[in-house]
Amino acid sequence: MSNVIRLLPDHVANQIAAGEVVQRPASVVKELVENAVDAGATEIKLVVKEAGKTLIQVIDNGKGMGETDARMAFERHATSKISVAEDLFALSTKGFRGEALASIAAIAHVELKTRQVDDELGTHLVIEGSKITSQEVAVVPQGTSFAVKNLFFNIPARRNFLKSNTVEFRHIIDEFERIALAHSGIHFILIHNGSEMFNLPVSNFRQRIVNIFGAKTNEKLVPVQEITEIIGISGFVGKPEFAKRSRGEQFFFVNERFIKSGYLHHAVLAAFEGLLKEGTHPSYFLYLTLPPNSIDINIHPTKTEVKFDDEQALYAILRSAIKHSLGQFNVAPVLDFQRDATMDTPYDFKEKKAPTPTIQVDTNFNPFREDDSDTKKSRTAFESRSAPSKSFASSSGGSAFSKPVFSPSFEKPDTSGSWETLYEGLKSSADDLDLSGLNLEEDVKTSSLFEGLIDDKSYSRSFQLNKKYIISPIKSGLVVIDQRRAHQRILYEKFLSNITVQQATSQQLLFPLPLYYAPFEIELLRELESALKQTGFIFESIDSDKVVISGLPVHVAESEASIVLEDLLNDLQGELPEVSFSQTDRIAKSLALSLAVKSGSYLNDEEQENMVNSLFACKEPSVSPFLKPTFITMRVEDIDKKFTL
Repeated sequence: MSNVIRLLPDHVANQIAAGEVVQRPASVVKELVENAVDAGATEIKLVVKEAGKTLIQVIDNGKGMGETDARMAFERHATSKISVAEDLFALSTKGFRGEALASIAAIAHVELKTRQVDDELGTHLVIEGSKITSQEVAVVPQGTSFAVKNLFFNIPARRNFLKSNTVEFRHIIDEFERIALAHSGIHFILIHNGSEMFNLPVSNFRQRIVNIFGAKTNEKLVPVQEITEIIGISGFVGKPEFAKRSRGEQFFFVNERFIKSGYLHHAVLAAFEGLLKEGTHPSYFLYLTLPPNSIDINIHPTKTEVKFDDEQALYAILRSAIKHSLGQFNVAPVLDFQRDATMDTPYDFKEKKAPTPTIQVDTNFNPFREDDSDTKKSRTAFESRSAPSKSFASSSGGSAFSKPVFSPSFEKPDTSGSWETLYEGLKSSADDLDLSGLNLEEDVKTSSLFEGLIDDKSYSRSFQLNKKYIISPIKSGLVVIDQRRAHQRILYEKFLSNITVQQATSQQLLFPLPLYYAPFEIELLRELESALKQTGFIFESIDSDKVVISGLPVHVAESEASIVLEDLLNDLQGELPEVSFSQTDRIAKSLALSLAVKSGSYLNDEEQENMVNSLFACKEPSVSPFLKPTFITMRVEDIDKKFTL
């Protein structure tokens, strides 16, 4: 019997490895940009077209490669990062496996241009599907330029399973942000479809965060600093009042490498316990510095999973450091019954000295001067008010001018019991009006609009169950409606009609509402501007980091505007587009999902009836926009069967 086990060819093995290393265009971006960082580059430019499906190019000014190294870099497990097994426990570079370039070259067209500092000429290499098609000497700038074109050209199934350009570009931005935040001392540039999305100059860590996430982020950050024998912690956490409904701004860096750790994330949440609103997530940008031999990075090819020697100690230190920072900067409440917050000295006035008060005296003022004209006028007016009238003096038997009478106090006349005299002499104007020629409306008893259409004896109104379901009687039995899904269907068809058929009405705001977003979110809002205007949003201006809204849809309150747009941006950049047919459909679904009444909300009788009627007026009342059932029916016969023995 012949042997059946054979060694796979290199190009087949590379394609198999590519399935794990290169999952999407963002994986290529991560590997190439990390290689540029390891090459000692001070400026890295990333150029992307069509979310990386057509072109991913990384240009750096690092140390470059020679002719032999340029060719050897595309061999499997070829690397300059480690040489012996012991190096795995003292890693100081991003890459070390030697799989990335070989995997990328197996599923794409790769063009490499590189030159070392001391060389006059560089190397130009072209590879297609692991096959080197050309290698020649060329005049190129110092550093390295990788251009990856037509990703997954020889694996159509993988290419067809890629998400939309918006989703794939969101993943590219995630990888770009993680590397840029970890290395604030490198100048990064990101260009997408010819437009510059990011230009991040060399700066400190805080300024790098502000440059990526917008100027408004600066006021949201609380510094965290703690150094122990086990770990060094530095970075920032967001204030609780700025917590978001998504988990986008959460970053852990261990020795300048982005990682994901649910255990450490729980430590951060424990520090924020009691400070966050339900359903919101805190922002954090935390640097952790540990000895390289105390962590294990070689867990997964993506190198985002890390094992620690003493996780419990790290948990306790991280939690206490964040709680200390929140308390130090008066973010967390302090239980002090003797403290009066109104007596706290503002930071700006702590070092400010109090000025010496000055006193001004009017040396010419004399309260006993008799020849003052104003004093004489005041006294004359007082005497005229204090003296009794002539008629009163005569009736009392004395002369009106015989002797001035000064009253020690002003007394109000006694009017108790005689308030009716205030109206004496007044005649009602109604008595003089002749109303005989006017046809006045009489009180007419109005009947119900549906009188006679409903049999009051057999009719029973709908009611709410557990603030989640609406139960309404029908001729054949009962219908049980999920209020959230039903409202999603109602709003979805309404927004879809507004965008495609007729523009919705808008409520004008008394004061324009400014909202701040990251640069890539601003670009996405520019693309959605026309569709959002159809739903009722009115944009006064869209700047580089700010959107000013002057009008909102009728269903959206001013306090909900930022939440609705934030959810919309997250949905369009997440997995929601995969169940949609077009961008219009995605917008309608996202708005319906954000604005629909939540489970646990109380609905009065009128709201329940309105929801039932509106649901069955929809074109597809039986399912929600996400193809989930909106109601079920229970026939009387089925109920009867439950009671049969």
